[in-house]
Amino acid sequence: MSEKDFEIVCAKIEDKKEFLNSISQEIWKMPELQYKEVQAHAVLTCALKRCGFQVQKHYFMPTAFRAEFCPKKDVGPTVAILLEYDALPEIGHACGHNLIAEAGLAAAMAVKAAMEEDNEIKGRLVVMGTPAEEGGGGKIQLLELGAFENIDAAMMVHPAKVTNIFPRTLCNIRYAVHFKGKEAHAGACPWEGRNALDAAVSCYLNIAQLRQHIKPSWKIQAIITKGGTIPNIIPSAADMEVHMRTPTRSELKVLRTRVEACFTSAATATGCEVQFRYDEANAYENLITNKVLANIFKEYAERLGLNDGSDEVKRILFGSTDMGNISHVVPAIHPFYSIPSEGINHTKHFTEASGSPEAQNPTLLIGKVLAMTAIQVFKSPQILKEVKINFETMMADELEVNTDEK
Repeated sequence: MSEKDFEIVCAKIEDKKEFLNSISQEIWKMPELQYKEVQAHAVLTCALKRCGFQVQKHYFMPTAFRAEFCPKKDVGPTVAILLEYDALPEIGHACGHNLIAEAGLAAAMAVKAAMEEDNEIKGRLVVMGTPAEEGGGGKIQLLELGAFENIDAAMMVHPAKVTNIFPRTLCNIRYAVHFKGKEAHAGACPWEGRNALDAAVSCYLNIAQLRQHIKPSWKIQAIITKGGTIPNIIPSAADMEVHMRTPTRSELKVLRTRVEACFTSAATATGCEVQFRYDEANAYENLITNKVLANIFKEYAERLGLNDGSDEVKRILFGSTDMGNISHVVPAIHPFYSIPSEGINHTKHFTEASGSPEAQNPTLLIGKVLAMTAIQVFKSPQILKEVKINFETMMADELEVNTDEK
């Protein structure tokens, strides 16, 4: 990328920093849950239209959108910058999706400014609003509906407690578990009943005991969402939600078998029936970071004073994301960047950090780096070729890992 492009990117984002912060604050102050991000959709599409993008509101679903800028039709690659903007129940933007939207919008505005000034930047810039990352799999739905057809590279960033340009995330699958018992008077004749809550508690304890005997990289989370109505009635129904995470799909199959045994054994021990199902269509894949794109991102991050995380940080497994599914289909990156926070993601401390003034400088900086990475892809056919070769190599390696582990 030329020095002129570098200066355009930095100048554009600095010039628009108050506008960008206002967008982030509007989203942060009104947190919306998955597929209900009506205000965030309106705010972001309005901002993109105001900035000169062609905007498709309600793109395949009510709170998704697609905005484009293409100065020369059908020339060059198509690069997508992805935005997230859904929040978590009760604790709001505890994962900083308002900052993801801000950084993505900043990058998009900067890339557009550079494209207007530099005739060597050829291609189509797509800004895609992707709802429901927090468990709803918005990107998975968009992928299945064809939103990522003809996309040559997809990229986004994510705030965190630490910086990691090459993060590792886990596959994730979610179970709904229902125990059916038999009600009875808890004081007069409890022996006539079959306690579904006991089944759920037994299941929870089975899972807790199982955790000692699984790999450290395997994760199980479980909550009891229903356990009865009043204490003097033996509960005839109880419900659980159970999440499982592993680094690879083949490991997930092994873990599923063992956890399902926890469900059935709890039902058998308590004389209850059990029904369970997993949301196969909404299963999150592990993230495949494209090394060519990530190395370009790292180069510009370091130029702006942002260093990659330590070796210890690089060993961290960063939960799960539906961006993983995209990375199995399109060359992609999803770097994490640090903002000042007393707590990690999905805590009230991180909610406060995501709305704080201290989060602005890191977010604007990462928006610049994201823009520069996209411009490099637009300007160099050789880089795009290397990106695609690396994607094919890494997907072949992923297939081999899953095959070997079977």
